[in-house]
Amino acid sequence: MTLLQAEGLQAGYGELPVLQGVSLSVGRGEMIAIVGPNGAGKSTLMKALFGLLRPSGGRIFFQGTDVTGFAPERLVRLGLSYVPQVDNVFPTLTVEENLEMGGFVTGGDLRERKARVYRLFPLLAERRHQRVGRMSGGERQMVAMGRALMQAPSLLLLDEPSAGLAPRMVDTVFEQIRAIHRTGVAVVMVEQNARRALETADRAYVLVGGRNRWEGPARALLGDRELGRLYLGG
Repeated sequence: MTLLQAEGLQAGYGELPVLQGVSLSVGRGEMIAIVGPNGAGKSTLMKALFGLLRPSGGRIFFQGTDVTGFAPERLVRLGLSYVPQVDNVFPTLTVEENLEMGGFVTGGDLRERKARVYRLFPLLAERRHQRVGRMSGGERQMVAMGRALMQAPSLLLLDEPSAGLAPRMVDTVFEQIRAIHRTGVAVVMVEQNARRALETADRAYVLVGGRNRWEGPARALLGDRELGRLYLGG
């Protein structure tokens, strides 16, 4: 069953067009990778899907409802969460306070939601009273994902989750993304580490110049010679 459907999205910044008719679909519990060269429109697509950027054309449907132009807080209540690449935590607050901030929009039993996050991220349970600004980049990324999960999403959008991380922490973050996915949450991730993203995802979309260039099963795209030569370094 389709969870998210975007059709012919057009969006940009002022007079600068970026997305020029991008389409994608996400099934329930599916993991999707969005890859492509710098400037392809990957992060712009995420912002449009989450209501941070209003599309100038096309439609977005979430759980069968036309949500084109919905504000982010409205989308969160419907079950869509987003972790941006930067400014995704409150550095002066503790881990636990960050998680609680994530749960305020949707309400409900925050204790049970925190318990689920701590089971998924044992390191955060150990560091629950530590200020996030004193944590490593990879640890902060865990906090950001945990905070998004406090909203009990059915779909989690991740923008460049491995950006700027040491190789060891890249491994950890991808392990955590797979763990999130195993709980039944659908995941859409934009990643510059295209090879790693394609190894992890079920399906993938490759954007070039603000348009769909390739799409299909992630493993099949990983083996595509032209795609490998142009964007995977092989």
